[in-house]
Amino acid sequence: MGSDQKRAFLAVALSGLVLVLWQMYFVPQPVPVSKTESAAQTKTINKDESGFAAIPAVEDTSSSDSSKIINPEALLTEHTLSDAGHRFIFRNDLSIRNILNHKAVFDFQSIAGEIDPFHIELMTTSGSEKLFFTFAESADPRVLNGFNQTYGVTFNAVLNEEGKLNFHLHSERPYRYRFLFHSKAEKLENNQIRQFVLYTNEVLREAVGDSDAGDGMIKWFGVDFNFHLFAFVFNDKTRATYDISKAGDLKVEMLDPVADFRGDLIFTKKNYDMLSDLGNNLHLSVDFGFFGILAVPILRGLEFFYRYFPNYGVAIILLTLLIRLITFPLQYKSFKSMKKMQVIQPELAKLREKYKEDPQRMQKETMELFKRAGANPLGGCLPLLAQMPIFFAFYQVLYNAVELVGSPFIFWLTDLSIKDPYYVLPVLMGLSLVLQMKLNPTPTTDPMQKKIMMFMPIVFSFIMKDLPSGLNLYILVSTLFGIVQQMFVYKVTD
Repeated sequence: MGSDQKRAFLAVALSGLVLVLWQMYFVPQPVPVSKTESAAQTKTINKDESGFAAIPAVEDTSSSDSSKIINPEALLTEHTLSDAGHRFIFRNDLSIRNILNHKAVFDFQSIAGEIDPFHIELMTTSGSEKLFFTFAESADPRVLNGFNQTYGVTFNAVLNEEGKLNFHLHSERPYRYRFLFHSKAEKLENNQIRQFVLYTNEVLREAVGDSDAGDGMIKWFGVDFNFHLFAFVFNDKTRATYDISKAGDLKVEMLDPVADFRGDLIFTKKNYDMLSDLGNNLHLSVDFGFFGILAVPILRGLEFFYRYFPNYGVAIILLTLLIRLITFPLQYKSFKSMKKMQVIQPELAKLREKYKEDPQRMQKETMELFKRAGANPLGGCLPLLAQMPIFFAFYQVLYNAVELVGSPFIFWLTDLSIKDPYYVLPVLMGLSLVLQMKLNPTPTTDPMQKKIMMFMPIVFSFIMKDLPSGLNLYILVSTLFGIVQQMFVYKVTD
């Protein structure tokens, strides 16, 4: 036998010996589970009788050849908890299959993006391990208890009437756990993007399909999409790392082992008040942007008008008019300054033509003209800039308000959260912006720049055409009422 063959034979023999010793002394022994018990725990679900979308059924392996089963405890079974119109279906490996929240607008699968979007795993020295539990029967449909023999972990879950699924994992030995959200990238016509979100001292957002990593004291994390949130909430802020991969995974791994672990799973629409009631700063998942301090009063204003006029289109119009009236003192100064600038436009054009070869003299004569007429070239800009925070806050409220989902206005506008199907509002908005520009003094005499300025409303309308019709309605009404106010000021200042 050649030396190469001898070495190969010796390597195979040693590998076999190591494998036998490993199986005898290190691999946990399987826990016997009878076929009748595993069959009773396994449940095949093709269609949920309460309205769940059909999900591929879990394969019943209880009757398969026992010689092919490595660990009988690892048989996948499905279990359901229900209470007050809420329902959770998950497997005994702590993976979520489906969730029903009777207050949600869209179904769970369309928000989560995958059939198996969530798992809880236990960390060992060799990596992560799935936990398979044997569950005990319970007379209470809201409660489920189980036990994992391999690691000695007990499991308790309670579904409350708010739709929270309270998790409790307990073991004599402390363990670290890893939480995995899996989804896929998606962007809707109204620019709603499926995102992974984490809350530490602030809300971190990353589009599914992008990558990011870090660590911190994490309170909650999950998937945010189309006005809904699917998240896991730690009872207390937990020191953990997070890793977001381009494959569509969000992995959150605890850094400190615990013997007693508690947390909540939720799936809910992102109603600001509902999230506030759930606590844990979940309301911060509603992205009101930099001017959030103004966004909440605007949201309250919408709710107020809706209470008396149960149509969110009407509520948007009334609140827009109210804000325009409240800010009219600022607008009055702006319009008055624009009127003065409009009056001196002919003289200003003459000065520019007369002194076009002498910029310094032109500047001097222009400033003297402003002084004589009492006009301020910035007078029309500064008041408008002061109103920009209100505009952006209103924009963010209408873009993120779940209240608009499915809310009709009139005729063809059957859902204010999606685009105008016939683009009527964007076209009217563009025309109103053109009219408004004609009322304002042109800041330049260059014909090319004038054409560019007149082209801007078309560009803006094109950008807005696929955004929610509620946003277009707000900008249209605000622009039209602004034109009325501007014409009024021009008339009284003649």
